[in-house]
Amino acid sequence: MRTIVSACLASVLALVAGSALAADKEIAVVVKTVNSTFWQNVQKGATAAQKESSGFTMTFQGPAAESAIADQVNMVENAVNRKVAGIVLAPSDPDALVPAIKKAWEAKIPVVLIDSQISDAGKQYYQSFLATDNEKAGELCAKALIDKVGTTGKIAVMSYVAGAGSEIGRVGGFTKYIKANSQLKIVGPFYSQSQMATALNQTTDVLAANADLKGIFGANEPTAIGMGRALAQAGKAGRVVAVGFDGNQDLQGFVKDGTLEAIAVQGSYQMGYLGVQSVVKLATGGKVDKFLDTGVVLVNKANIDQPEAKNVLY
Repeated sequence: MRTIVSACLASVLALVAGSALAADKEIAVVVKTVNSTFWQNVQKGATAAQKESSGFTMTFQGPAAESAIADQVNMVENAVNRKVAGIVLAPSDPDALVPAIKKAWEAKIPVVLIDSQISDAGKQYYQSFLATDNEKAGELCAKALIDKVGTTGKIAVMSYVAGAGSEIGRVGGFTKYIKANSQLKIVGPFYSQSQMATALNQTTDVLAANADLKGIFGANEPTAIGMGRALAQAGKAGRVVAVGFDGNQDLQGFVKDGTLEAIAVQGSYQMGYLGVQSVVKLATGGKVDKFLDTGVVLVNKANIDQPEAKNVLY
């Protein structure tokens, strides 16, 4: 009887130890929203890295919308409470996520940020930041627009979530370059909250109110898709020079049919892949760089079928 009890106890202890090990080996990936092919491509990269990382599991989460910041904070706090091995986070707000990241730091859980930065108050609480250099990417888009519309006239900026780290750099870089290198008048920015339908309606209104508009910039995936659809519906496709951001199938189609002059495409797969890879390194005692530029490629009709574009399109 004692032998049976001992065996049962050993089995229970093994199960408990196994559960603890599973929690300790979990990598929590928390993105801005799961309802976007951009973030779904990030997930593909993260999954590939997890499969290469022996013994580690992965969870992938994000709010229903990028503007649901409180939901994202809760997801990070829950990951800390689960005592995960590490967190890969794309923060939707530079300030709101700082306390949650601090909790991870206090629990000795490594945090790797992707896509967007947090405020200076939280810089000591994460170990690495992997992203597009959004300011340079914004400049690249501004240059592409100036090359087509010239240096005088009126352009519009269709943005997404005011204050998001990527938005500050991207739209800031775009605006700064336009002001420094042209006399173009900027209408906006208008904030879609990363909702395609909102961007479509906003762009429709902008086109109606500005018959002399020469160019327009859509600063992320859902915003650029809404912008492209509005241009097509208004009969302005190809007549108003449009530059978008990100590279899903809809945006590729707009480049091919001339609705968009170009799209700036980030290495979204790389963000997920390198994010998980970095957390695994940190969780196993390794070191990583504080910042890693995951790059951007300007895709247009001329290069859309070339390897440099195909490597980043999704």
